This record gives sequence, C-alpha cells and structure tokens, in this order.
Amino acid sequence: MRITAGSKKTYLNKMGILCAAGGSAEELRIGVSEQSDYFSLSNAFGTEVKHRLGVCQQALPKIPLNDAKWQSRNNQLALAALMQIEADVKLAIEQYGSERVGIVIGTSTSGIAEGEAAIRAIQQGEAAGNYDYCVQEMGATADFIAEILNINGPVYGISTACSSGAKALTSARRLLRSGICDVVIAGGVDSLCRLTVQGFSSLDAVSSERCNPFSKNRNGINIGEGAALFILSRTPEGVELCGVGEGSDAHHISAPDPSGEGAIRSMTEALEDAELKAADINYVNLHGTATALNDQMEAKAMHKVFGSQTPCSSTKALTGHTLGAAGAVEAGICWLLLNPDNTCSLPAHCWDGEYDPELPNINLLSVTDAALITDIKYVISNSFAFGGNNISLLLGRV
Repeated sequence: MRITAGSKKTYLNKMGILCAAGGSAEELRIGVSEQSDYFSLSNAFGTEVKHRLGVCQQALPKIPLNDAKWQSRNNQLALAALMQIEADVKLAIEQYGSERVGIVIGTSTSGIAEGEAAIRAIQQGEAAGNYDYCVQEMGATADFIAEILNINGPVYGISTACSSGAKALTSARRLLRSGICDVVIAGGVDSLCRLTVQGFSSLDAVSSERCNPFSKNRNGINIGEGAALFILSRTPEGVELCGVGEGSDAHHISAPDPSGEGAIRSMTEALEDAELKAADINYVNLHGTATALNDQMEAKAMHKVFGSQTPCSSTKALTGHTLGAAGAVEAGICWLLLNPDNTCSLPAHCWDGEYDPELPNINLLSVTDAALITDIKYVISNSFAFGGNNISLLLGRV
C-alpha cells in the first residue's frame, strides 16, 4: 500500500559512494579510520603551481549510452555510485513503478571538463570531437541516471555551489512528504575541472599542502571530486533524515557572513525540525574548509549553538572539498556512523593540532577521543556555500 502525503519520516535506506578516500562505503569506512593522505599533487588542471587534489583513483565504468550528451566523467562517477545500490534501486522500481521514483542530483561542475576540452580543441584549430553542450547542463547527471534506469518520475538537478548535494537530499524529502514519490534517488556528484581549480586559485583559496581546518596555519582548501547517491523512502531502514535547516542569506557572492548568523540559523532550524536540543547531538561534521573566513564563521556559529563540548570534526582533509558533492559525501560519512552495521569510530579531526587562538573554542575530536565515543544517536552535517546558501542535515540512528 502506498503512503500518501502527510507522512513525515524520511530514511536514507541505501548508499553508493566514492571519493579520494575510498571507492565504496566499506573502503571509505576504512579510509576515514586510517586518516591517510589521499591527495595527489598535480597541475593537470591548468595552473602553474601544483595543488593537492582529491582525485578518485578508482577505475570508473564506461558509459553504456552512445549519445555524446552522456559522455562525461561526472556521469561516470555517478554511475560508479549507482552501481553499488543498483539491485535495491531495481527492486524499488519494480515495487512502486518508474513514475513513482524520482531523481534529484546536486552538482556544481556537471560536464564542464568536457566543455573545456572542446574549447581548447577549437582554439587550436581542431574539431571539438565527440562533444555535446547538453553534457555540461546542471541537470545532465540527473537526466543521465533517469535514462539509465528508465525513470518517469520527477527528475532534476540542483546547483547551489557547495550545498548542492545536501540540498538534493532535502528536496527528495519534500517529494516524499508531498506524496509525489514513493522513492527518490538523490545525492551529489562533482568532477574536477579547470574552472574550479583555477577559479579557487584566483581567490587565493587553494592550498598546495594538505588542508588544515581551524588551525592558525590554515591556508586554503584541497579541491576534490566524488559522488554519493542515496535511496530515500519512508521505509524505516538505514538512517533517518530527522531534520533540516536551510537558508540563503546572500551576504556576499563568495565570502560567508562573518557573524555566522546564517549558519546559526540553519543548525538551529535543523534541531527544531527534528524536535531535538543541542545537547542531544553526539557529533557535528563541520563544513570546515580550512579557509580563513569560513572557519572563523563556523567556529563562531558552532560555539553559539553547541558551546565547546559537542564533538566535531572536518573530514575535508580526507576527501578534499568535493564542492557540489560535498554535502552528500559528508552526509555519507555520517550515514556510515549511524547505520546499524557501523563498525568504525567517529572521524577524528585531521590537522596539525595548532588551534587558531582567535577562534571561539569548539571540541575538535582527537584520534583518542574519537575512539572512546561509541554511543552515537544523532549527528549534524553542515554545508555552507557561496552566497550564504547554508544547510544543516540532522541524521539519526533507526
């Protein structure tokens, strides 16, 4: 029997994921625990200075569709994540019908890398090759997944910079709550390209070393790529999406509101949506980019909402900042913590240990402390994007 509009509870039942720290849920579980340096030193994306980049090193599947509009690394990343949950997706389609299954994908790059290659070829007097502009539209990866699965429900992309992947999950929740869908495949996918590497370099926001969130020595991000796709439904299995807080304060096109008010509002609204208090939260996965302004703002917001006791960490020193996929990849790390099959500890904060004395105190997890905390019931995952496009996801153990 189908559940109609009015049902509030939403669950992330299954997950497919890959990033620099691992090519599957199990590999990522190990990668988070080991805290190795998974970055590659490269200038392959057109910069004179080499940067540490979070490249997915796994062999990616070939696109099984012939049209040029599907041929992109972004779609390969999406397909690699989809293949990890393919059997469960097919069961859902059989159960509910393709018109009752939706797809929502967050991205900020889509197939821009393929567009860049085509432009370079044209500039050199060569043919653009097997290129179709549609490959770099922001809805391209959502359309690709729909084509692969023959889905006839709502299909669309979301591009709100670094909050895109998390926004896709809350959009999926709305589709379920409204009764429009019974199942939604949602998440985030982003691939490396010159636009993002050179763009962030021009902002002096990219580090040539491993990123160092909340340290007095922090000097920028490590850009990464990855994909995380979830099956969302009303079936109480996996991890519950208990609450969401989101907004867009439009303080500045690239700099966060230094007061932290937008971040404070998103975390507070997530707590209110879940009908929980700050003291109920066992862990916060920080946006934690290792840029001067973001860490300053987020420390201020965290201290305001949670004080200096709630355990927290940034996992971007493991995955890189996967931009449009970040909100989904980091929700995926939280999913691993809360899933009944979980066997790993909380992710410790990976940095040089020299906290910026100008920041308010927050409880960054050491390796020792992380291993001691085992009773995890509720966590928050923060994503704070350009334009003040903020979102906090509150996830709970089923």
